[in-house]
Amino acid sequence: MLQRHRRQRRGRGGIPADGQPHSRARHRPRRQPALRRYPRGPVHRGERRSGSASRRQPGRLHGLHQANTFLASGHPAPGAGGPGNRGLIESTDAGKTWKTRSLAGEADFHALDYADGTVYGYDSTGGLLRVSKDGTTWENRARLEALDIAVNPISPGTVLATTADGVAKSTDGGKTFTAGKGPVMAFVSWAKPDALYAIDPTGGLNRSTDGGITWKKTATVPGGQPQALTAVDARRILAATQDGVYESRDSGKTFTKRLAVSDSTH
Repeated sequence: MLQRHRRQRRGRGGIPADGQPHSRARHRPRRQPALRRYPRGPVHRGERRSGSASRRQPGRLHGLHQANTFLASGHPAPGAGGPGNRGLIESTDAGKTWKTRSLAGEADFHALDYADGTVYGYDSTGGLLRVSKDGTTWENRARLEALDIAVNPISPGTVLATTADGVAKSTDGGKTFTAGKGPVMAFVSWAKPDALYAIDPTGGLNRSTDGGITWKKTATVPGGQPQALTAVDARRILAATQDGVYESRDSGKTFTKRLAVSDSTH
């Protein structure tokens, strides 16, 4: 079941879990949970419960080259023990069980992406972008206040980050970023070079065909404030909102509810 998670943290600014931008003296944003099979497989978004993983795990899960292998981040379930930040965790049985891969007790990845054999993770504990070729050894890149990241699928030197000032851009693999500009977006997902999607804090779905230079609104996703977004390909999009998970198969023009959130999860 999808469950909203709104623990506030102190920080310089950003976009909180409710999708609303705020000033630079408020709270660091929380990354909402998500699930992705990579590359170009089915995408499922929502909370999951498996092994010691919490029902309220922020971060994006990514299957790598092995079948049924996913990477994630999050926090332990209450009473489960272990470090408060799981770091990078791995499942090799499609999410049934999990084990620590690296950075246990150190990192809390609110956003993860994968391109060209490299894992990109936004570590919320210090507002730091980290990258790794093997999921074990990490290189620190830029520091910034962000909610989500997306990597160009064919040119991984280009990384976008959603900030309180708009979308920030890096052309050196996340070592440096421009200041955020343009419309403020909450979540972003890059399916193909000409199919970059982003959802704004009010639920408006936008598409860019030029890498985020210009945006065109395609629709408003039903269900209230956005929680997560994944573009499986140029036509199929999944979005999680307050009341469930919605799917579009026509490039975001229309959406169908695929998973409802029960009242018990609110």
